[in-house]
Amino acid sequence: MAAEESAPDDDGMADWAEALTEQKSASDEAPEVASGGVLSPETPRPFTSNPDSDNPESDISRVLDIPVQLSVELGRTKVPIKHILQLGQGSIVELDALAGEPMDVLVNGYLIAQGEVVVVNDKFGIRLTDVVTPSERLRRVSKG
Repeated sequence: MAAEESAPDDDGMADWAEALTEQKSASDEAPEVASGGVLSPETPRPFTSNPDSDNPESDISRVLDIPVQLSVELGRTKVPIKHILQLGQGSIVELDALAGEPMDVLVNGYLIAQGEVVVVNDKFGIRLTDVVTPSERLRRVSKG
């Protein structure tokens, strides 16, 4: 689906850089853990293109062109298999979402925003109404 949103001033790099910096400072405040890894005797380091570089933008630039699966979830429901087998053209499946309720926008299964359906040039799209902050997105992905 097409996403319609206002053009940011700096294409979002500042938000991602801020999120990476925030994540780095949070990990620096964490207590030291003994490395006990079987394969690696040294303490693990975060990925960097240049080990001496502290610039988070150089790290994020390596992944900006990787394609991800963006999906919009209209709603969900649970039904027994016998009802699935009875479905045919014209069947109606009731979802748990209410009409007019915001829909979830997911990237690789992780919630990144909510929005409303729009029609642009006879194609469906979604207008983002609420976006999860970059630092919260990173936190959710790292927990998963």
